[in-house]
Amino acid sequence: MVGRHTAPVRPRWGRIGALVGSLALTLGAVLGAVGVLGSTEEPASAEVSVALDPAAASSAPSSVAGPSAGPSTSASTNPSTSPSASASAPASEEPVEEPVEEETASVAFPALPEGSGTGRRAVFSESEQRVWIVGGAGRVRASYLVSGSTLDNLDPGTYEVFSRSRDATGIDGSTMGWFVRFTRGPSGAAIGFHDLPVFDGERVQTLAQLGTPLSHGCIRQKRSDARVMWDFAQLGTTVVVTA
Repeated sequence: MVGRHTAPVRPRWGRIGALVGSLALTLGAVLGAVGVLGSTEEPASAEVSVALDPAAASSAPSSVAGPSAGPSTSASTNPSTSPSASASAPASEEPVEEPVEEETASVAFPALPEGSGTGRRAVFSESEQRVWIVGGAGRVRASYLVSGSTLDNLDPGTYEVFSRSRDATGIDGSTMGWFVRFTRGPSGAAIGFHDLPVFDGERVQTLAQLGTPLSHGCIRQKRSDARVMWDFAQLGTTVVVTA
């Protein structure tokens, strides 16, 4: 009887290597899970919040503020590079106040004549030879003596400024300034307020004569008062004449 020839068994190194590698990976995973092997991941750094505007940081609502318990670690900041509160916070602006018209209520002016109207107006009293300038609030801004007409050519009543001239010439050739017209006389000539007329280089009356009727129809004023009336009595301004 002839015995069978058995071929020699050759180790399969490829399978053995794959098996060993698989076992090594499994062992490494198990050891890493139980903490034997160190983790290669870096710890996550703590989140740091930097407020560039201190005013904005202080105004943040408390509901979103982080927990105050527990020690907090903050990196030291170089004072020369950290933004200061005065530099980042906007400077407060003071409210700008509107200019207030200067009150003249403290000045004791003569009382307005009866029946001189209401509201913003200029008042001329023929009997007192005086003018009042009254503001919109009913307060007298100015009052001064004038020289009205020697003729009976201006009736008491309420008028309205309809014309203005910086310079004018009278029917007699005299010159005058700051002429504010509010009515016309029986002849059709305009009647209004102006400064003292000048004829042949001289005033036709003195300042001391103000308060006395001397004109031919208009109301004469010294120059500074004529400027006050000019600035006040724009077109459409009410003028009240009393007896």
